[in-house]
Amino acid sequence: MDRLLPDPGPTTPAEQYSHLGLVELAHADRPYVVTNFALTLDGRATIGGRSGPIGDRTDSEVLHRLRTEVDAVMIGAGTLRVERYGRVVPDEALRGWRERAEELAHDPLAVIVTDTLDLPWDAGLFTAGYGRVLIFTSSDAELPATATKVRVVRHEGRVELGRAMATLREERGVRAVLCEGGPHLHANLVAADLVDEMFVTLAPKLALNQGPGLLEDGFGGHGPTDLELVWLLAESGQLFARYRVVRG
Repeated sequence: MDRLLPDPGPTTPAEQYSHLGLVELAHADRPYVVTNFALTLDGRATIGGRSGPIGDRTDSEVLHRLRTEVDAVMIGAGTLRVERYGRVVPDEALRGWRERAEELAHDPLAVIVTDTLDLPWDAGLFTAGYGRVLIFTSSDAELPATATKVRVVRHEGRVELGRAMATLREERGVRAVLCEGGPHLHANLVAADLVDEMFVTLAPKLALNQGPGLLEDGFGGHGPTDLELVWLLAESGQLFARYRVVRG
């Protein structure tokens, strides 16, 4: 992997995506929020309905490294249904790294946002029995029994993301959150001005389909958002960018 900006030179995912200090950037009233997406050259976040075919092993390593830098990983119900998450950090060495090097809990908190509670309860995230899951929902449906410890926070009408973030910070002590999508949840976070950084992988592929882009749905009166390029990396034709949202 080559670092193009700043300070051009060789690097590795382990070197570049470690000790980011994201938890030190927590806001007083909410966690520091970063997102991670892989996109095709024509701006699509899925191929055949899934994000996996877009990136390669390096993109996957970047994703798992980012999971070692945060207290919680947030996903929407649609992404969970398609990707069928298991243990959030499946690699034992990376779980050890979280504890020793980053001084974080062994497993990050898995945060799910869903209006309906229509979730794949047989997915490994619920059946493995590791870590903890926190669900924000507007549904009053009952949950099935799960091996993994699950807690539910219910909102009336629809899930309010600002309120959910305040709950994570004030009641759960979450300082940094990584959102992995999907594009609908990402768009709502951006529209609510809750995203602080975006990690984007641009793959040398064309999806040539009608899949969602980086942000799905309209934004009404939400104006343009300026971003600052923090770094740009390259490997096997892929570009790995880190952007920071400019405020004020």
